[in-house]
Amino acid sequence: MNIIYIHGLDSGANSTKGILLENYCQQYHSDINVVRPDLNKTPDQVFRQILSLIESLNNNDDAQLKTSNTVLVGSSLGGYFSTLVSNHIGCPALLLNPSTQPHVTLQRFADESILARNDRNEVSTNKVLYTTAGGWNITYSDLQWFAEHQLAAVNYPNKIAVLIKEGDELLDPNLSAKFYQQHGAKVILQAEGDHRFSDFGEQLPMVIDMLRQLL
Repeated sequence: MNIIYIHGLDSGANSTKGILLENYCQQYHSDINVVRPDLNKTPDQVFRQILSLIESLNNNDDAQLKTSNTVLVGSSLGGYFSTLVSNHIGCPALLLNPSTQPHVTLQRFADESILARNDRNEVSTNKVLYTTAGGWNITYSDLQWFAEHQLAAVNYPNKIAVLIKEGDELLDPNLSAKFYQQHGAKVILQAEGDHRFSDFGEQLPMVIDMLRQLL
């Protein structure tokens, strides 16, 4: 089995959860290969990179089998991208506190930029609104891309499982839970916790079991 860990905003290839997942698999599941790509790029580049990575890992020309041995684990914004990719090709995915409306939540960067300029007429699609810790320069074009690629459905609900912390301080846990529940995906709400999923290491045995079930 191949696991591609899809990190969130202000994270990268060396995400704490991604490293925990890889180390756990190296120690207890030698049959599992964990890949941790850096996705601090435009959303279109991220989407295409994940698709390309899945194809290269599975190395199969049959479109129906390309995802047969690969699963995604997506955290926060990575949960959004994982859902988008799953909707496109049916790849299984486990989501951790997923973002479902980045076109809304990331709009805060544009609002902050407007307040700083105090001039709504000075709008450039290439203007950098925010630079993530990993070096992605978010622009108006990126926000527009998210607006054009909103999550409206879960095309393969039997291939999606969601872990959500009720104590998520960054994203509305009820909004995320409702979206995936309405579309038939398995959702597990966990009491308290935080957006970073600080107890992820303790949940790795369950996570691996869930990933195997998704395949």
